[in-house]
Amino acid sequence: MAGDRDELVFHTNPQSRGRIVRWMLEEIGQPYRTAVQAYGAGMKSPEYLAINPMGKVPAIVHRGVVVTEAAAICAYLADAFPEAGLAPAQDDPLRGSYFRWLFFAAGPVEAAVSAKALGLLAPPERAGMVGYGSFEQTVDTLEIAAQSASPWLLGDRFSAADVYVGSQVDFGLTFGSIPERPAFTAWAGRLREREAYRRAQALDNALVAQES
Repeated sequence: MAGDRDELVFHTNPQSRGRIVRWMLEEIGQPYRTAVQAYGAGMKSPEYLAINPMGKVPAIVHRGVVVTEAAAICAYLADAFPEAGLAPAQDDPLRGSYFRWLFFAAGPVEAAVSAKALGLLAPPERAGMVGYGSFEQTVDTLEIAAQSASPWLLGDRFSAADVYVGSQVDFGLTFGSIPERPAFTAWAGRLREREAYRRAQALDNALVAQES
């Protein structure tokens, strides 16, 4: 049925990067169905592996299309629901900055933070081989993005880039994976005041409480 095909299904776990997509979904304001996937058997089940062979969350299914990877999902949703105003139009000069920061966070920031947490940062003499260069260089560049967020990455216009890049900053400050700097804390403070952010947090925190 057409209604079933148009349904937006959100596969997640409340203790995962799915929190980023939850926030994005609350920002677009469209109805969606949540399918919680448990770590282990749930995410590695044949049914879920048919959706995401990586056996990871988040993932969405919309109009018969599967989208995985949090940054890609945010970009997809922003374009799929333009009425939410979360992505610059194709002919808008701001679209370049929008993609620049969105994928800077998905690439160098994600890689550098993960490598540091695992004690696997590239040695200085091999920094040219990795996309992030060094952890310090990546964080300094992320700070440039945060400093430009006045109040948002695209100026007065909030976008999906704020959701994704801002989530990296928010998580980093919460778990100590990025250093506290005034530009980071100020931006994160503005993000945490958004109603969609608060709704998303409440929904995921309620799911965590159910599991405990």
